[in-house]
Amino acid sequence: MTGPVQRSFTIATRGQGLYEFTREVTAWVAGQGGDGLLTLFVRHTSCSLLIQENADPEVRTDLRNFFQRLVPPTTDPSMSYLTHTYEGPDDMPAHIKAALLPVSLQVPVADGRPVLGTWQGIYLFEHRDAPHQRQVAAHLLR
Repeated sequence: MTGPVQRSFTIATRGQGLYEFTREVTAWVAGQGGDGLLTLFVRHTSCSLLIQENADPEVRTDLRNFFQRLVPPTTDPSMSYLTHTYEGPDDMPAHIKAALLPVSLQVPVADGRPVLGTWQGIYLFEHRDAPHQRQVAAHLLR
Protein backbone atom coordinates (compact mmCIF):
# COMPACT_ATOMS: atom_id res chain seq x y z
CA MET A 1 0.00 0.00 0.00
CA THR A 2 1.33 3.41 -0.95
CA GLY A 3 0.48 6.79 0.48
CA PRO A 4 -1.71 9.62 -0.71
CA VAL A 5 -1.07 11.55 -3.91
CA GLN A 6 -2.34 15.08 -4.54
CA ARG A 7 -2.73 17.46 -7.44
CA SER A 8 -4.84 20.38 -8.56
CA PHE A 9 -7.05 20.70 -11.64
CA THR A 10 -7.81 24.08 -13.22
CA ILE A 11 -11.19 24.35 -14.91
CA ALA A 12 -11.77 27.38 -17.14
CA THR A 13 -15.41 28.44 -17.15
CA ARG A 14 -17.29 30.75 -19.48
CA GLY A 15 -20.24 31.58 -17.25
CA GLN A 16 -22.96 29.58 -15.54
CA GLY A 17 -23.15 25.92 -16.45
CA LEU A 18 -21.64 22.48 -15.97
CA TYR A 19 -18.07 21.83 -17.12
CA GLU A 20 -17.01 18.21 -17.37
CA PHE A 21 -13.48 17.25 -16.37
CA THR A 22 -13.84 13.46 -16.13
CA ARG A 23 -11.16 12.80 -18.77
CA GLU A 24 -8.55 14.83 -16.91
CA VAL A 25 -9.32 13.08 -13.61
CA THR A 26 -9.38 9.63 -15.24
CA ALA A 27 -6.02 10.20 -16.96
CA TRP A 28 -4.38 11.34 -13.71
CA VAL A 29 -5.83 8.46 -11.68
CA ALA A 30 -4.71 5.95 -14.36
CA GLY A 31 -1.16 7.25 -14.00
CA GLN A 32 -1.26 6.45 -10.29
CA GLY A 33 -2.56 2.88 -10.73
CA GLY A 34 -4.05 0.63 -8.09
CA ASP A 35 -7.11 0.91 -5.89
CA GLY A 36 -8.11 3.67 -3.53
CA LEU A 37 -10.41 6.55 -2.81
CA LEU A 38 -10.36 9.81 -4.73
CA THR A 39 -11.53 12.99 -3.04
CA LEU A 40 -12.16 16.14 -5.10
CA PHE A 41 -12.67 19.54 -3.42
CA VAL A 42 -13.44 22.83 -5.16
CA ARG A 43 -11.55 25.74 -3.61
CA HIS A 44 -14.21 28.42 -4.22
CA THR A 45 -17.49 29.48 -2.59
CA SER A 46 -19.52 30.23 -5.73
CA CYS A 47 -19.36 26.92 -7.63
CA SER A 48 -19.98 23.25 -6.89
CA LEU A 49 -18.96 19.74 -7.90
CA LEU A 50 -21.37 17.13 -9.25
CA ILE A 51 -21.41 13.62 -10.61
CA GLN A 52 -24.03 13.76 -13.30
CA GLU A 53 -25.12 12.25 -16.61
CA ASN A 54 -22.65 12.92 -19.42
CA ALA A 55 -24.56 11.42 -22.37
CA ASP A 56 -27.31 13.97 -23.06
CA PRO A 57 -26.31 17.67 -22.93
CA GLU A 58 -29.95 18.58 -22.22
CA VAL A 59 -29.41 17.32 -18.65
CA ARG A 60 -26.77 20.01 -18.09
CA THR A 61 -29.02 22.66 -19.66
CA ASP A 62 -31.99 21.62 -17.52
CA LEU A 63 -29.91 21.61 -14.32
CA ARG A 64 -28.54 25.09 -15.06
CA ASN A 65 -32.03 26.40 -15.86
CA PHE A 66 -33.56 24.78 -12.76
CA PHE A 67 -31.02 26.36 -10.40
CA GLN A 68 -31.33 29.75 -12.14
CA ARG A 69 -35.06 29.55 -11.55
CA LEU A 70 -34.68 28.26 -7.98
CA VAL A 71 -32.21 31.02 -7.04
CA PRO A 72 -32.56 33.97 -9.46
CA PRO A 73 -30.21 36.97 -9.55
CA THR A 74 -30.59 39.69 -6.93
CA THR A 75 -32.23 41.92 -9.53
CA ASP A 76 -35.28 39.63 -9.38
CA PRO A 77 -37.90 41.13 -7.00
CA SER A 78 -38.20 37.82 -5.15
CA MET A 79 -34.58 38.22 -4.02
CA SER A 80 -34.94 41.74 -2.58
CA TYR A 81 -34.30 40.42 0.95
CA LEU A 82 -30.62 39.70 0.15
CA THR A 83 -28.06 42.17 1.52
CA HIS A 84 -24.81 40.89 -0.07
CA THR A 85 -25.23 42.54 -3.47
CA TYR A 86 -22.12 44.64 -4.09
CA GLU A 87 -20.29 41.92 -6.06
CA GLY A 88 -23.01 41.74 -8.70
CA PRO A 89 -26.51 40.29 -9.04
CA ASP A 90 -25.18 36.74 -9.59
CA ASP A 91 -22.81 36.59 -6.60
CA MET A 92 -25.06 35.91 -3.61
CA PRO A 93 -27.23 33.52 -5.64
CA ALA A 94 -24.01 31.69 -6.54
CA HIS A 95 -23.14 31.34 -2.84
CA ILE A 96 -26.65 29.99 -2.13
CA LYS A 97 -26.35 27.42 -4.93
CA ALA A 98 -22.94 26.35 -3.62
CA ALA A 99 -24.48 25.95 -0.15
CA LEU A 100 -27.17 23.66 -1.61
CA LEU A 101 -24.87 21.50 -3.74
CA PRO A 102 -21.72 19.52 -2.92
CA VAL A 103 -18.31 21.19 -2.94
CA SER A 104 -16.50 17.87 -2.52
CA LEU A 105 -16.91 14.39 -4.00
CA GLN A 106 -15.51 10.98 -3.17
CA VAL A 107 -15.09 8.38 -5.91
CA PRO A 108 -13.79 4.84 -5.42
CA VAL A 109 -10.82 3.86 -7.61
CA ALA A 110 -10.27 0.28 -8.82
CA ASP A 111 -7.41 -0.87 -11.05
CA GLY A 112 -6.39 2.74 -11.71
CA ARG A 113 -9.86 3.88 -12.84
CA PRO A 114 -12.55 5.93 -11.10
CA VAL A 115 -15.52 3.64 -10.42
CA LEU A 116 -18.17 5.68 -12.23
CA GLY A 117 -21.38 4.44 -13.83
CA THR A 118 -21.76 4.17 -17.58
CA TRP A 119 -23.27 7.63 -18.04
CA GLN A 120 -21.65 9.41 -15.09
CA GLY A 121 -19.24 12.29 -15.47
CA ILE A 122 -17.49 14.62 -13.03
CA TYR A 123 -18.49 18.26 -13.37
CA LEU A 124 -17.70 21.64 -11.97
CA PHE A 125 -20.98 23.57 -11.75
CA GLU A 126 -20.16 27.27 -12.27
CA HIS A 127 -22.72 29.56 -10.62
CA ARG A 128 -21.27 32.93 -11.70
CA ASP A 129 -21.89 34.72 -15.02
CA ALA A 130 -18.30 35.82 -15.67
CA PRO A 131 -15.51 33.46 -16.78
CA HIS A 132 -13.35 32.05 -13.98
CA GLN A 133 -10.34 29.80 -13.48
CA ARG A 134 -11.55 27.35 -10.85
CA GLN A 135 -9.22 25.18 -8.79
CA VAL A 136 -10.18 21.66 -7.77
CA ALA A 137 -7.90 19.88 -5.30
CA ALA A 138 -7.59 16.12 -5.78
CA HIS A 139 -6.41 13.68 -3.12
CA LEU A 140 -5.99 10.03 -3.99
CA LEU A 141 -5.60 7.74 -1.00
CA ARG A 142 -4.24 4.31 -1.97
